[in-house]
Amino acid sequence: MEKKKIKIGLVPKLIIAIIVGILFGQFLPEGFCRFVVTLSGFFSTFLKFVIPLMILAYVTMGIADLSQGAGKLLLITVALAYGSTLIAGSASYLVSSNLFPHFMSEGALDQIAATADSSLTPFFSITLEPVMDTLSAVALAFVMGLCLSSMRGKEMGNSLYNGMSDFSRIIDKVLHTIIIPLLPLYICGTFTDMTISGKTFAILSILWKVFLVVIIMHLVCITIQFLVAGTVSKKNPFTLIKNQIPGYTTALGTQSSAATIPVNLECAKKDGVCEQIRNFVVPLCANIHMAGSMITITACATAVCLMNQLPISLGTVVPFIMTLGVAMVASPGAPGGSIMTALPFLYMVFGAEAGDPDGAICAIMVALYITQDSFGTACNVSGDNAIGVIVDTIYNKFIAKTPQEI
Repeated sequence: MEKKKIKIGLVPKLIIAIIVGILFGQFLPEGFCRFVVTLSGFFSTFLKFVIPLMILAYVTMGIADLSQGAGKLLLITVALAYGSTLIAGSASYLVSSNLFPHFMSEGALDQIAATADSSLTPFFSITLEPVMDTLSAVALAFVMGLCLSSMRGKEMGNSLYNGMSDFSRIIDKVLHTIIIPLLPLYICGTFTDMTISGKTFAILSILWKVFLVVIIMHLVCITIQFLVAGTVSKKNPFTLIKNQIPGYTTALGTQSSAATIPVNLECAKKDGVCEQIRNFVVPLCANIHMAGSMITITACATAVCLMNQLPISLGTVVPFIMTLGVAMVASPGAPGGSIMTALPFLYMVFGAEAGDPDGAICAIMVALYITQDSFGTACNVSGDNAIGVIVDTIYNKFIAKTPQEI
């Protein structure tokens, strides 16, 4: 009888990587720690190379696919999803900026500041320049995506679309087989460096409180979304929340909005959303509605800024949220996809130097985000069905008279 292979999820792997990194930095010689940091540096260089390609692939295909034949419902659904994401991110900043300073004692912040220049240097590094910078990737992706969506099947054939689709699959393969599996090495190297420089224990004393606040914000967000959906549709919001439990738990386990779509469709059916609406809204929102992820990213960015004494305000956060709300359409259905998409834009909050995607601050952001990713995904997919209920109500009241637009 064959023994079943035990599969360890990404979150446990990252927790193990954090523990191992702390142990390395605490007990092993500096030479070994520099070796680990060197390996982590190789990964961060490759990550920096892949990020623009990932944005080009996913954003192009996301826009090209989103614009195919949904008429008024597309505009309504996109507006609801984007509005929900913006509100969630802004609320997350307001809560985080008011609560987190109470978690961060002056002593902890001073200890972190005192160790700012004591990082390990790798034995050597490899220069691997990205094919294009991230801003160029975003601009090119929008041009190609919008043109493909409007011209495909009318002014041009499907060759370029199919080529971009294949390119997207290649990047998806790279993400699944290299980037995500090697994230633990990246995090291990970061925490090895942080431990040997004395930062780790001051930071870890703060993280568990940040985690708890973020989870509470997710649950509050879900409750508000279904209260709004229940009010608009005149349905019991608590029944809607109860119906969502299978979708929520599935998302916790898979950490993927895409993998949760079949279960979420059944939840929408229980909510009384008609078949054509649920088949349209649920898959669409799985790609564009990122309220839970935005809550986590904004809260983590606020925490990191406070820990590193970087200036942050609503004026810097709102443009970041607005940009990321669009860019995260590129997020793949893999764990950590949202934070990978967010990395190139962190400079908008952290500043040009601190926001370097291969820097230690961004690595802390990745560690913070990934440990809460499953809860953010569960919040995302729950909100998808709240939007589905609202869109179904709007359709039945105002659009059902012209069904040919669907």
